[in-house]
Amino acid sequence: MADGGSRQIEWRVTGMDCGACAGKVRGAVERLPGVEGVEVALMAERLRLTLDESRTSTDRVETAVRAIGFGISAKGAAPEKPKGGFVLPDGAFPAEPAPRPAEEVTPPAWHATSKGRLLLGTGALLAAAWAVHLVFSEQVAQWAFILATLIGLFPVARRALAMARAGMPFTIEMLMTIAAGGALFIGAAEEAALVVFLFAVGEMLEGLASSKARDGIRALARLVPKTALLESGGRTREVPADSLRIGQVVLVRPGDRVPADGEVIDGISGVDESPVTGESVPSLKEPGAEVFAGSINAEAALRVRVTKRAEDNTIARIVRLVEEAETARAPTERFIDRFSRVYMPAVVGAALLVAIVPPLGFGQAWGEWTYRALALLLIGCPCALVISVPAAIASALSAGARNGFLMKGGAVIEAAARITHVAFDKTGTLTHGRPRVTDVVPSAGAEVLALAAGVEAGASHPLGKAILARAEEDGVTVPAATSARAIPGKGAEGVIDGAVVTVGSPRLAEEAGVLSDRDRAQVEALEREGKTVVIVWREAAPLGLIALRDEPRADAADAVRQLRGMGITPIMLTGDNARAAAAIAGGLDIEYRAGLLPADKVSEVQKLGRGAQVMVVGDGINDAPALAVADVGVAMGSGTDVALETAHAAILRNRVGDVPGKIRLARATMANIRQNVAIALGLKGVFLVTTIFGITGLWIAILADTGATVLVTLNALRLLGFRPGREGRAKMPRRVETAAAAT
Repeated sequence: MADGGSRQIEWRVTGMDCGACAGKVRGAVERLPGVEGVEVALMAERLRLTLDESRTSTDRVETAVRAIGFGISAKGAAPEKPKGGFVLPDGAFPAEPAPRPAEEVTPPAWHATSKGRLLLGTGALLAAAWAVHLVFSEQVAQWAFILATLIGLFPVARRALAMARAGMPFTIEMLMTIAAGGALFIGAAEEAALVVFLFAVGEMLEGLASSKARDGIRALARLVPKTALLESGGRTREVPADSLRIGQVVLVRPGDRVPADGEVIDGISGVDESPVTGESVPSLKEPGAEVFAGSINAEAALRVRVTKRAEDNTIARIVRLVEEAETARAPTERFIDRFSRVYMPAVVGAALLVAIVPPLGFGQAWGEWTYRALALLLIGCPCALVISVPAAIASALSAGARNGFLMKGGAVIEAAARITHVAFDKTGTLTHGRPRVTDVVPSAGAEVLALAAGVEAGASHPLGKAILARAEEDGVTVPAATSARAIPGKGAEGVIDGAVVTVGSPRLAEEAGVLSDRDRAQVEALEREGKTVVIVWREAAPLGLIALRDEPRADAADAVRQLRGMGITPIMLTGDNARAAAAIAGGLDIEYRAGLLPADKVSEVQKLGRGAQVMVVGDGINDAPALAVADVGVAMGSGTDVALETAHAAILRNRVGDVPGKIRLARATMANIRQNVAIALGLKGVFLVTTIFGITGLWIAILADTGATVLVTLNALRLLGFRPGREGRAKMPRRVETAAAAT
């Protein structure tokens, strides 16, 4: 609930096909009293705003959106179809069927949409007028073209007037109405009818292209099965998957999709996680392993305990992140949005000058220059320019989600494309994050291991988990600890049998004054082997030490090589000691900074950022501050929720190689945006000149506008074919696949 009795409300808006459409919806509602914080997401078909209902009701908001030709329905309700399609007075075109429940709705066929009916209707009228032209006299044919133009233009003019009343006079609908009406006025009825038909073609193609761009998000949402086999009272019964609660147990048969995020409690099987992470090799799952909703059980039956609600599972989070990312607009998109607001009025002004200056100033024919001015009006629509950025961003977000990495919006994509340095955390990022205990000193140190495990009980840090695992493996009885707490970046402590026991780094032990010369020598010897050492002491008395080693990920060295090949400097930031860090860094050929506390990592990132664009990649709570201050913070998929929420982006597969893949996608996206802007402005510029000089006319002008929009959208859809493993540019696939088909 917002201040002053206002609250945030969300609707689904249908019929939006380009950035200009989203702008119209925004413009229609933001002028209403009591409306603030308007967000319109084109690909997610979402309108969200903060509303003071004492000043404006929700019905009034919905009426304002419907008035300009879009469908609107409350969040979770069945989607409403957009109004304003082609309808003859005698009802020759039937009304659209009533929508099914929201969860069953699929996009209608193109001919069943309002834009499809407009296309079919205007096409039929134009064909009829041409038939009349062949059979009857020129005069009768002229009236047939006039009638075809007026009937086809009626729904367009109606929307234009509605948007003008809402304070948006400069729209493509208004320009079309003026251009077609003006063409009728100067006697170019046949060309006016053709222009109306070509406009309908362009609108239809825009709708199809935007629907293709949305397919990736729709496919992601469909990955989770609708039903689950719930175990209850020794029997299984089928229940809706979204009704599952945390702690319930479900049976996943071979070939079934996992219905919820959970933990395997019985069974061993290979699970295909490619629908979620893009990883093509099935992952072996056994008791204790985590599974994702939407992944496919390939071999044997598994019993899975649900660990997350339906709205919090991995697929739901991916869909939510992709949809929310639309509101984080790239700086380039914001600039183009501002530019387009000036561009259309400027072209309208230029058209007015073209219509009156030559006849008044140079005695030229009014009809000829009015015709050229009308053609110029059709070039004034910035649709292709406006959609050039969001179409590319939406395709990139969809391609990224399909390949296991997410970016929270266009601003993140633009920042990632400019990255010059990548700073990696070590444990859990460059390494597997599954260290194992290699040495316990003294060697008969059951007490050392037991006390350390007692302090680390319940720990989420990989070192703590490794100590607990070794204690369990050795059959050591773990004492209970009270008042246990973590010492960030240094260790942990707790009270066991009335005494404070600490498990900490050599640095913490030095500060506590518990290290002897012999201990120091042992620590140095173990660290030279690339091992991490922790000291165990009770009160002020040292008891022993434990050494652990974590191996680098198999793809870490190749990822570092790829980054260097892209002109990016990789660096490792770790809280580990310098000798252990050097052993890992040497094998990866990467620079490093060792012995860093969380605050030190932040300082190091800020220092790098003074002359560079820095990406930070990490997975733990200790990494969250550094992720937040980086130009781009990337959380590994196995990381903590804190890291995932703090980061600007995430990698669902625990692959270091996805870091260069993510940057390649960002660079490909920005290159695609530059191409789109060049196409949009280039075509506009060419036809602006040819129109003024009388080389091209009305129907060529509208065809150029439609062609630019379609070309820009198709170019953006090329990004759906991006594969992170390719070190070159993304290529147009033989067919643009949806995320569902790719799985």
